Amino acid sequence: MGSHEHYELDFGREDVVRVHRTDRKGAGGHPVYADDTGIVLAEISDRGEVRMVASGGHQDLPLTVHARPVQPH
Repeated sequence: MGSHEHYELDFGREDVVRVHRTDRKGAGGHPVYADDTGIVLAEISDRGEVRMVASGGHQDLPLTVHARPVQPH
């Protein structure tokens, strides 16, 4: 899948969030991506594997999220 600057995270049931690459790395050593609010954070591997990252306390992170690379607009 490669390393992209922008992804759409698909949480299912038509819930999609666009994220962009940050300067941060996640626990797995892969880039961390964030939405414009900084609330939605995800580590995305070069194989497209997604691990959600908590941005604050008391978050209920989803287990299944799919990432699609997109072009910036």
